[in-house]
Amino acid sequence: MKKDVWHIGGQELHSRLFLGTARYPSPDHLARSVDASGAEVVTVSLRRESSTSTSGTSFWEMIKKLGVHVLPNTAGCKTVKEAVTIAKMAREVFDTNWIKLEVIGDDYTLQPNPFALVEAAEILCNDGFEVFPYTTEDLVVAERLVQAGCKILMPWGSPIGSGQGLNNPYALKTLRARFPSLSLLVDAGIGKPSHAVQAMELGFDGVLVNTAVAKAQDPVTMGLSFRRAVEAGRLAHRAGTIPELDMAVPSTPTLGTPFWHEAE
Repeated sequence: MKKDVWHIGGQELHSRLFLGTARYPSPDHLARSVDASGAEVVTVSLRRESSTSTSGTSFWEMIKKLGVHVLPNTAGCKTVKEAVTIAKMAREVFDTNWIKLEVIGDDYTLQPNPFALVEAAEILCNDGFEVFPYTTEDLVVAERLVQAGCKILMPWGSPIGSGQGLNNPYALKTLRARFPSLSLLVDAGIGKPSHAVQAMELGFDGVLVNTAVAKAQDPVTMGLSFRRAVEAGRLAHRAGTIPELDMAVPSTPTLGTPFWHEAE
């Protein structure tokens, strides 16, 4: 079978699983989970890992040893100014023009602020960033982000860390159909490998997972599980799943089936 290669943000990747780096029991668990997952991209929050602190420096050294691409994020930002400032700092610290753009609008659901998100995305795209916006599944917001210059979208499956999976598969499927050539990754809310399979079967290019791996009883094994789930979902999408039907359809043809009359 032809090797699965995809291009995103100017990079060639083989894994369609992005992994977050927060909330692991230890740096060793993180490193081994990344290795088991096969992930080639990890997200890092500049707010959490200060480049000037000793802990931040050691964390950054560990990430570099993993040999993966770093996707800095603006986690926790609530205003356009704050998000743009953090993005520019991250570009200097991590030496990349990639940025996962988060502008939070609600403290309880951590739902993105669509107005501030679009404004910040336009500013950063014009400044040469490859913006990975964390957004909802709203089609109109997605269209505005594309107009702002985004070539990648990261709609949520459900609220961050909730583990609810894909709350609105119809809307996500609509996004995929509307933007067939855009890179789309489901971000947030994925709690089980089966959720990742579902996202990939819908035709999404990848998924980003953090809490489901980091807080598992065995993060390393869970990382491996998500690796295989993403691969299985991608293969199923490429193979072409059968449509859902309202009625049963016999798997064994009835034509030519022998039958008997009861003797009188």
